[in-house]
Amino acid sequence: MSERDTESSWVDPDDAPELDDDWFDRAEIRIGDKVVRPGRPRGSAKQAVSLRLDKDVLEKFKATGPGWQSRINEALRRAAGLAIPVSRTRRQRSCGR
Repeated sequence: MSERDTESSWVDPDDAPELDDDWFDRAEIRIGDKVVRPGRPRGSAKQAVSLRLDKDVLEKFKATGPGWQSRINEALRRAAGLAIPVSRTRRQRSCGR
């Protein structure tokens, strides 16, 4: 039996690199083979803003569950007399809204 046959492929976990903030900053989040990136998709027409709303208005929208920010956006588009893209209205109908 050669020395090669007796070598172990086992790696001591204490020899593993430390998982520090830099490691996590460079990490990729994957679902299957697809890389998932947080935040809005590149080329999105939406812009992040800071906006003060009355507490009761905000609570009313948040109480409607996930998607409340999109519903505020839709309400603002209606108030401004802007068109609501068809893809949004179709998605809402299919979700029962």
